[in-house]
Amino acid sequence: MHGKSIPESPAIRLWDLPVRLVHWSFVALLPALWWSAETGRLDLHQTLGLVMLALVAFRLLWGAVGSETARFSAFLRGPRAVMGYVKGLRGGGHAPAAGHNPLGGWSVLTLLGLLAVQVTLGLFAQDTDAVGSGPLNHRVSWDTAEALTEAHELGFNLILAFVALHLAAIFYYRVIRRDDLVRPMLTGRRTFPAGTAEPRMAPLWRAGVCAAVAAALAWWLSFGAPLPGEEPLQDSPAAAEGM
Repeated sequence: MHGKSIPESPAIRLWDLPVRLVHWSFVALLPALWWSAETGRLDLHQTLGLVMLALVAFRLLWGAVGSETARFSAFLRGPRAVMGYVKGLRGGGHAPAAGHNPLGGWSVLTLLGLLAVQVTLGLFAQDTDAVGSGPLNHRVSWDTAEALTEAHELGFNLILAFVALHLAAIFYYRVIRRDDLVRPMLTGRRTFPAGTAEPRMAPLWRAGVCAAVAAALAWWLSFGAPLPGEEPLQDSPAAAEGM
């Protein structure tokens, strides 16, 4: 005996354009950052790192003032909600969430935290010959820079492990739960049971303001974060690569 099918509403807007652009930019930048570091293209690596920094800063700002599904306040839940969601997964009783589910919300924040720490470490890191050093390397001692460089290398391995876990979760949802998480992140839209309210989308001008603030922060850091009365670094990777 088959149960009644649940009527679906037309596809509603789920993910706004800024969220999707940042998401897929992360996908493109991580392998590019790995490749540029492994092949010794440190100027390019620094420039890509500054782009990553700007994207992380933007996403943190957008998590405060962006669309409903982008806001941390909309998807970060307490331990009880997370444990309840995990128990529900074992029982197969969850409908698709109109946004991040309680477990996925903390996954987003964890990734952003790892990336934020990683780009911050990169600002102080240095290579063996101190030629491809980060723009804030001059702010710390040699020994401190060496320690931060080692932490920077370890941090990327942690990010890779987290990405592998993320891909495994996508595979689980797609194969086991028949829930495609990738297509909505491409199109921005998804079908839900009839009556599901469409999330509120923030205006794009607000995204422009956040992007300008994030870009200005990355630009300032690329010149060594000069304080009033200090001379900016002349060999900024942003200036050299035309960021």
